[in-house]
Amino acid sequence: MIFRESKYHIYHIIIGAHMSIVTGWKTQYKAYNQNIKRFILATVFTQLGMGMYTIMYNFYVRELGYSEQTNGTIIAMTALASALILVPAGLMSDKFGRKKVMVLGVAISTFAFFARSILEIDQLLIGTAFITGVSTAFIQVSGIPWLAENSTSSQRVHLFSFHSAIMMAAQVVGNIAGGAFSDAFQFIFHLSGLWSVRITLLIATIIYMAGILPILKMNEQPRKQPEIKTVASFRQKLRTNKSQIKLIAMFAFAQMIIGFGSGLVIPYLNLYFADRFLASNTVIGLILSLGQAATAIAMIIGPAIVSKVGEVRAVVYLQLSSLPFLLLTGYTENLYIAAIGFLFRQALMNAGNPIQASLVMGRVDDSMKGLANSVNQMVFSLGWALMGPISTSIVMLYGAYWGYAYVFTITSVLYLIGSLYFLFVFTGKSFQKEEKQIAKIS
Repeated sequence: MIFRESKYHIYHIIIGAHMSIVTGWKTQYKAYNQNIKRFILATVFTQLGMGMYTIMYNFYVRELGYSEQTNGTIIAMTALASALILVPAGLMSDKFGRKKVMVLGVAISTFAFFARSILEIDQLLIGTAFITGVSTAFIQVSGIPWLAENSTSSQRVHLFSFHSAIMMAAQVVGNIAGGAFSDAFQFIFHLSGLWSVRITLLIATIIYMAGILPILKMNEQPRKQPEIKTVASFRQKLRTNKSQIKLIAMFAFAQMIIGFGSGLVIPYLNLYFADRFLASNTVIGLILSLGQAATAIAMIIGPAIVSKVGEVRAVVYLQLSSLPFLLLTGYTENLYIAAIGFLFRQALMNAGNPIQASLVMGRVDDSMKGLANSVNQMVFSLGWALMGPISTSIVMLYGAYWGYAYVFTITSVLYLIGSLYFLFVFTGKSFQKEEKQIAKIS
């Protein structure tokens, strides 16, 4: 009897805690202004389309008869384009406004996605991949600053976590839909492998394009360019910028290390499951979507971790806890174990991203938020650009087992270095001193 009462008591506590979290997030969402809600709706469309597109595009290149090195070159070219344009795009976002830059980005990237879905010549695939990297960069650099500028400091951690969770959830549906559509076109409608993937890519492009409509409805005030009236105020502004640029550089270095590790593994996860386990497109889509779903859940509980240990330690603890699962995925020969390892790695490693974004946006001035975000995105993309060809070469040289095992191991080492750097730098005395200096000047 006591056991039964105890069991029901625990059950009610769990249900109560769950309802409390849901109620809290509903309250948070209602407090957001229309600009935020419209941007979240745009995110749903663009990430749904992107989720469908990215999971199938590697297979499209394969269906055209090109090698893994061509796939690596295409991914590297996209990342290289982003790395080259992100800082100029961030400056454009700061100068001309977030909305204009986002509209431009969605319009051009829609054209690029369409072209990549119908072209077959490898040079054109690489060229349009470059255009994709340039155009999507305009969206990347503007989204986080837009959310930061339309929210209060008390809303920011929850908002960034919520937005990232929505992104993950949309990608979940996109991943599942991409694999399911492709297999349905091939096995139910008896289309060729090439045309089943191509039609799926075109559907994804249409969904992605719909994301421009909520962006067009967003309202943005004309941006006021700061005027420097005296030499003294100019010097003060210069000192403030120097401190903030140093802060941005500190964040960027940590992001660069993580980006180099990520570039070895993440773009090729669909090929990893196909090569090592001979998984179908539907199974791969389901596995990757479950990873995104787990990430969305982890991002929702992220603010609770921040309240316990603070922003910096929350990021580091989440990243470090993902490493055993990354290694498990890299070395197992069992599909179910690989899927479970991937799921936990994906959730834990990415759950800290919105926390880190909040950390950066909360410490830089509005006039430099676009620059700060673009620098972080740039160095991350640089890692993907440089490590993509290396990853595919290792896999081609050592095969589906040891090739992936080696790249997963190298990624683990880079993640460890990046996480420890982040911990030591942003909990150190020099960082605390830098923050006090910025606060004093501003």
